[in-house]
Amino acid sequence: MKILFLGDVMGRAGRAAIVERLPGLRTEWGLDFVVVNGENASSGAGLTADHAKALLAAGADCLTLGDHAFDQKDMLPFIEQENRILRPLNFARLAPGKGARVFSDTRGRKVLVAQVLGQVFMKRPFDDPFSAIDAVLKTQTLGGAVQAAVIDIHCEATSEKMAMGHWCDGRASLVVGTHTHVPTGDAQILRGGTAYLSDAGMCGDYDSVIGMEKLEPMRRFVTGMPKERFTPANGPATLSGVYVETDDRTGLASRVRMIRIGGRLEEARP
Repeated sequence: MKILFLGDVMGRAGRAAIVERLPGLRTEWGLDFVVVNGENASSGAGLTADHAKALLAAGADCLTLGDHAFDQKDMLPFIEQENRILRPLNFARLAPGKGARVFSDTRGRKVLVAQVLGQVFMKRPFDDPFSAIDAVLKTQTLGGAVQAAVIDIHCEATSEKMAMGHWCDGRASLVVGTHTHVPTGDAQILRGGTAYLSDAGMCGDYDSVIGMEKLEPMRRFVTGMPKERFTPANGPATLSGVYVETDDRTGLASRVRMIRIGGRLEEARP
């Protein structure tokens, strides 16, 4: 199975890059399943229903969110209507939507997608992500109930992301980090056969401060005082993420490559 995961979509620039490039990538690379993190797609904070529809129409099979899952209030009812959007598994227990679902790829093979929020350095305490994901993986076994499994670990600390990768090793096709908007260079296949990348990076304008126009973040760092709201940078965007090929029998990874397309970081293609 050929799987593409694209990191946090950042504002208008990120959305435009997805809409422009993803349909062609699906055809050119023969992709079977695409997961896109839409956490910051709407004004840099959350995801609106209209923007979600645009990303899905462009070729995403599933959208994951994150700690800003419900910053855009119309996502509260919309996530109950649209099963292809996932909020974090260990979010507030009364939150609408689901944190894990099983989907079908282009040939009917079953794909588990799940997202959890980390605990380290996050602004609010969330339930234990390790036990949350463990319960899902025990139910949806790789190579049995599902033919592939993609885990999005949305958190600050690289160490927590790496621990999640090893926790899921041999039980997931891919464990990939999101949230920091900075792509890492450690794509690998772990000993148990799970593809891993600490952070997919963002789909957005990298001539920025993690996707935001530079002036206001720099002002706050230098003076310690805010003056204006953060606004997403709107220059040429880079699509950042990870491409994985899996064994159809076991669901484990046979190939993994970092993806950087367009903008300032164009680097790798499968």
